[in-house]
Amino acid sequence: MSLNSTPQSVRVHIGIFGKRNAGKSSVINAITNQEAAIVSDVLGTTTDPVFRPMEILPIGPCVLIDTAGLDDVGELGKLRINKSMDVLDKTDIALIVIDSSIGICEEDLILTEKLKLKKIPYILVLNKVDKIYDKSKLIENVKNKSNAPMICVSSRDKVGIEELKKEIINVMPQSSNDLKLVSDLIKPKDFVVLVVPIDKAAPKGRLILPQQQVIRDILDSGSTAIVVKEDELKDTLENLNKKPSIVITDSQVFESVNKDVPKDILLTSFSILFARQKGDLDELINGAYYIDKLKDGDKVLIAEGCTHHRQSDDIGKFKIPNLIKQRSGKNIIFEFTSGTTFTEDITQYALVVHCGACMMNRNAMLSRIEKSKSLNVPIVNYGVLIAYTKGILDRTLEPFKL
Repeated sequence: MSLNSTPQSVRVHIGIFGKRNAGKSSVINAITNQEAAIVSDVLGTTTDPVFRPMEILPIGPCVLIDTAGLDDVGELGKLRINKSMDVLDKTDIALIVIDSSIGICEEDLILTEKLKLKKIPYILVLNKVDKIYDKSKLIENVKNKSNAPMICVSSRDKVGIEELKKEIINVMPQSSNDLKLVSDLIKPKDFVVLVVPIDKAAPKGRLILPQQQVIRDILDSGSTAIVVKEDELKDTLENLNKKPSIVITDSQVFESVNKDVPKDILLTSFSILFARQKGDLDELINGAYYIDKLKDGDKVLIAEGCTHHRQSDDIGKFKIPNLIKQRSGKNIIFEFTSGTTFTEDITQYALVVHCGACMMNRNAMLSRIEKSKSLNVPIVNYGVLIAYTKGILDRTLEPFKL
């Protein structure tokens, strides 16, 4: 990732849906004003979802997600449609592209019902209006079937594209980028101490994304960020002329940091900050208590939102399972998943333990929490779990009770 790039996790995710040859890829090219997607008259040109990070004025940093046709056919076509539906879990705004010469179809209406259930704002994009004579009749027909916002466009002639961009902004929901990490907990000119271990799991020559984002949020608030390693924390706190308003640590060194930070200084972790910003902190806290209810033979899923090379002491593969076994005293079966896929059968697990989701957008993380909640499977994230097993969860939640 370029140092100047906006992380994909904080970009608005715009899903482009519609039947085959409705002009989804052409609409993407018109919005971006470049040949970003392959356009062809051949049905089913787009197969798997394609994620395209973009900077589009006046929308800003976003991800356009090109999907397969909702009317794809055959066994392979069903798989492609399922992949397109999976995209809904990551979508902030949906564009349903409709061929104006055909009008709104059953597949489009089925999708609108799914979007309503998921509370995802959507826009009906009536494409290819250059091919019809009576636009008003088309609009009336669509309005009789759906009361969603609609925009008439011609991706070929670039008609209606600016209006579409404006409508995207009008329906844009609050994103995780609008939700604060730490700046709502501090005041301008406050000191914030960040504890960043440098071990073999740390990326060479740079800080990991959660640390970068927290530092940026602190600086944007007009406060001062002081970054130290865990073995430098005690001396740093003793030598500061001003008491820090809060100490934020990597969860893996919670125990030692807790001992070094005086009780009159607030303490939390990067992972807990992200649990609050990206997900449902209360639900993740509830999940922590289920560790004490685990039984011999229970299965626990360790889920991560990205893929990375695992070290010999990887937090998800080794440290979290060891903490759970030590706390529960039970013989637990652990399974692991990473990347964009979650799991098909979550009911087989007694508990889901998720990473901090720094590489996922808020909708993606919330969809995983909601799926777990709806099936009565408790879910917790790394930071909350570590704080709970170390007996310091209440302390790490104090900053959010003020």
